Amino acid sequence: MPVLNEHDYLRRAVETVLAQDVAGPVELILALAPSTDGTTELARELAAADDRIVLIDNPAADIPVGLNLAITAGRYPTIVRVDAHSELEPGYTRLALATLERARAANVGGVMRADGRTPFQRAVARAYNSPIGLGGGAYHGGTQEGEAESAYLGVMRRAVLDEVGLFDESIRRGEDWELNLRIRRAGYRVWFDPTLSVTYWPRESWSRLVRQFSATGRWRGELVRRFGRGNSLRFFAPPLLVANIFVALVVGVLQATGVLDGGWAVAASVVYLPIAAYALVIIGVGLGRGGGRGWRDKVWTMAVLPTMHLSWGYGFLIGVLRGAHDTVDTSRLGSRNTPLP
Repeated sequence: MPVLNEHDYLRRAVETVLAQDVAGPVELILALAPSTDGTTELARELAAADDRIVLIDNPAADIPVGLNLAITAGRYPTIVRVDAHSELEPGYTRLALATLERARAANVGGVMRADGRTPFQRAVARAYNSPIGLGGGAYHGGTQEGEAESAYLGVMRRAVLDEVGLFDESIRRGEDWELNLRIRRAGYRVWFDPTLSVTYWPRESWSRLVRQFSATGRWRGELVRRFGRGNSLRFFAPPLLVANIFVALVVGVLQATGVLDGGWAVAASVVYLPIAAYALVIIGVGLGRGGGRGWRDKVWTMAVLPTMHLSWGYGFLIGVLRGAHDTVDTSRLGSRNTPLP
């Protein structure tokens, strides 16, 4: 479990991991980045109370570095990746180990079930759980078991990781997708099992959400630069939306200034149609059953969806054009989270 500034979530995350009914010895390795909100002190308190918890330092604060340090320090042949912002459902590990054997897979993952504590966080959770929000990846609500492109978190065979290599430490976001790409290219199965479920708590504020999705989009652009066709077509929808909006703005200025007029102005107006269709979809999701019950939930849902899409799409375009370089997700940095109402 890589950990950075997770004081409000760490205790419950650790409790759900240690409560797993596994037939055999277990250890929980926390890779501690330099936190500023009391997370490290809490981790030491938890470790002092349970000798199954092992603490290691992750001074670089990068997720793939922390994961590799934790895996290297581990003693057992199966690696269960867990997250400090998540909670494992009862029986998760036992079921995942059974699926790993039954499917003859190298990595098994399940469904990320996002949840929220405030109207804003609940809106982000609904966006995560909606096919419109994150593009319909299997672990965002899939129901069909089978081979998959990637796995959320993942229960992995250590022998396979030793063979293909651990997480690529030059990739700061999307490192799980890249590792699963190597696993699949080596001839092993990555498997999705919808009976596996993990509760995920998304970002609590607008600024943190924007920073998270901008960084993630930029790294996806970097992965497109590196791996090209290995990327799913669904990753290209948000940047196409951003490009469409940019073109529409240019056309609007040209129409307003009279540079485009007559038949040319009418023909150019076609660029507005995808934006209008997108707006109708967002309004429909917000006002529909998936938009929440109260009016605040519905309004936040209509605000959160384009925030995620546009931040991710803009980051993607920058990543494709310029690369990710040293881009980091700063949404976990700083002091204690300040939720929106």
